[in-house]
Amino acid sequence: MATTSDDNPRGLAFAIKAYVMWGLLPFYMKALAHVPPAEVIAHRVIWSVPVAAAILYAMRRTADNRVALRSPRTLGMAAVTAALISVNWGIYVWAIGAGHALDAALGYYINPLFSVALGALLLGERLNTVQLAAIALAAAAVVVLTVDAGQLPVAALGLTFSWGFYAYFKRSLPVGAAQGFFLEVLLLTPPALALIMWVSLNGTGHFATGSSHDTWLLLAAGLVTAVPLIIYATGAKLLRLSTMGILQYIAPTMIFLTAVFIFGEPFGTAQMIAFPMIWTALAIFTANLLYQSRRTRPPEPVTPDPV
Repeated sequence: MATTSDDNPRGLAFAIKAYVMWGLLPFYMKALAHVPPAEVIAHRVIWSVPVAAAILYAMRRTADNRVALRSPRTLGMAAVTAALISVNWGIYVWAIGAGHALDAALGYYINPLFSVALGALLLGERLNTVQLAAIALAAAAVVVLTVDAGQLPVAALGLTFSWGFYAYFKRSLPVGAAQGFFLEVLLLTPPALALIMWVSLNGTGHFATGSSHDTWLLLAAGLVTAVPLIIYATGAKLLRLSTMGILQYIAPTMIFLTAVFIFGEPFGTAQMIAFPMIWTALAIFTANLLYQSRRTRPPEPVTPDPV
């Protein structure tokens, strides 16, 4: 475990790997753009169960889930986080497939600022002037996009709110991140199986229906979903919060570049104004985070910690 003053190089490698995987995810989702988002989500759930179970078994972390499955309170909390993550996945899959990858990037750029605001509103955490300025600048960017489009950027805000509340409720889940993810997909499995059976019976399903391309892509949904999340959870334990705060911009930046330069999504005047405003807000927020981290950093130990 990293100390509050050190980043473990192994943790840094894990975190970067996870964020790069998330940054490449639009290519996978674009390949499944012809599949309804609900069906994609159902396969993400179902094939994540064996992958997550295998990883937990290899990590020898299965005991927590056996205890959690006997706790109604834990199951209830996991049901809330499972519902929120399924909504987040659904919006993301739809956004990429429908040509709104820029909205996905926007949503994940705004998310850190929303999480800070959520902490102030629900947890009573105090915001300093710099944090308030960063949040206000991001809100102004959303106003610019709203005025230009004549409507709120619903997909971006949906991703921000669903992930922000997911992270908020996840804090109270009394199991580790990997164990919690397994519990979430386990709870989502019955409705996911019901949906797949329904689309198979009415002939609208895309799994094992003659197209091996679709079948293999949907089979890969478990690896695509579970592996980055568990790699991220492993890395997060070995890094300072301020380091994770900077690294989290890797994925939305990759999504942004992919949307504009590869998918060819329109990037008009409003976007040229709003995105630099958000980047400025994030730069202000990150600089403040680093400043606070240095101020609260404890003195270096005279002797190294035992391994």
